Amino acid sequence: MKNQNQTVINSNIISHNIKLETLNTFLIKPSKPTPPNLKIFKLSLLDQLSPNIHGNSTFFFPNKYSSHSHSSFSHYSKLLQTSLSQTLSLFYPFAGRLQHSTDTRTGTTIHCNDDGVLFIESQTTTTLSQLLTNPDFNTLECFLPVPTTENQNMLLLVRFTLFSCGSTALTISLTHKISDFNTFMTFLNTWTAVCAATPVPLPDLTTASTLFPPRELPEMSASFTPSSKKFTSRRFIFHACKIEELKREIKREIEFFPSRVEVVLALIWRCALSASRSKTRTFKRSVLFQAVNLRPRMDPAVPETAVGNFVWSFVVTVEEECHMALHETVKRMRNGMKEFIENEAKTFKEEGGFKVVMESFKDRVETLIGSENEESVAIYKCSSWCKFPVLEFDFGWGKPVWNCCVNKLVSNTIALMDTKDGDGVEAFVTLDEDDMELFKQDEELLHYAVLNPRIII
Repeated sequence: MKNQNQTVINSNIISHNIKLETLNTFLIKPSKPTPPNLKIFKLSLLDQLSPNIHGNSTFFFPNKYSSHSHSSFSHYSKLLQTSLSQTLSLFYPFAGRLQHSTDTRTGTTIHCNDDGVLFIESQTTTTLSQLLTNPDFNTLECFLPVPTTENQNMLLLVRFTLFSCGSTALTISLTHKISDFNTFMTFLNTWTAVCAATPVPLPDLTTASTLFPPRELPEMSASFTPSSKKFTSRRFIFHACKIEELKREIKREIEFFPSRVEVVLALIWRCALSASRSKTRTFKRSVLFQAVNLRPRMDPAVPETAVGNFVWSFVVTVEEECHMALHETVKRMRNGMKEFIENEAKTFKEEGGFKVVMESFKDRVETLIGSENEESVAIYKCSSWCKFPVLEFDFGWGKPVWNCCVNKLVSNTIALMDTKDGDGVEAFVTLDEDDMELFKQDEELLHYAVLNPRIII
């Protein structure tokens, strides 16, 4: 795996009912060398505080034609590789390598040395229809790029898979060290524009470190420990009619119109706590971290094309069981968001912003550490990708029918995104195995949500 044109055959991947055979492995480098003055890329303060773990997203593209062949797959793959090479010239840090300095004043930087990103071609005898009849997260794991000693320092990895029916899957694995979900979407917008030879949206690579300059940090700041317990993920669909029913139920008790994210998240959180409580028969104090995109909430607003981490979490806490009434939880979410935006988010880039960020980060770390040492605290983390057009990307052979993110590292997480029709909510919930067994049978949850229905191609 020395350059874009050299091929290496890797071992096959077998997971549950699916087998993936690796065909070729390429190293994709930027089409233009990075200029010497851009070789060292400074991370922002928020990048410094983000863990160096990869977020994975897989897009599934149905075959629109009655026939298929390896020649079509090869054509698509070459299109992806060529366009990716051109895109990396704009996102040149993605093709570099992290450099950990022993000087804490310098901190971590990215050496933009154009070493490249991994691109894997693979195939499976399974059809896309078989996979999407009952999507299983253990099976979906095999579509992820396999970490090896050769690629473990890469910031970006890609796997392109051919199904026996001619459908394809594209998995993109990008480190959180320099990317939040908005950055990921900006990258995809540029990549697909290059594929289509349409005007290319340019990334903003300077705003992050300008607004949040890197600082000397305590050693614990960027640490991350994967969950030690066994956990599992499940998918739930909240159709628009059920969300409206849930909104009407909650609206009777509050003075504002709740959002679909607020009502769905409140219900999931309550049912997850109920599953956890059933083992101990006691109510656990619970904390919910909700991720917020800071870009539109800064003053002035930060461009959507700004690359890096512009995400922070606000906290919602319930101390007593009576606080878990859905209307009460929704009110706490709304007040928590308002408090964060008005009194905290805007201060991040003001004089003394570093102190505000670090105090907030310290509180978050202490809460997370406390949950590991105190059985009476239940921590949940939520990200919402609703209103992001994740199913609108077209690399040249049509739009995806489904997208999923596989979580292999952290339990008690909730990820929300739009359903294909744009009106409902698709929830990916990850819980400890014992909790999930009870959670997925919760009658209140199943009144509003459908557990893992078939995805229609």
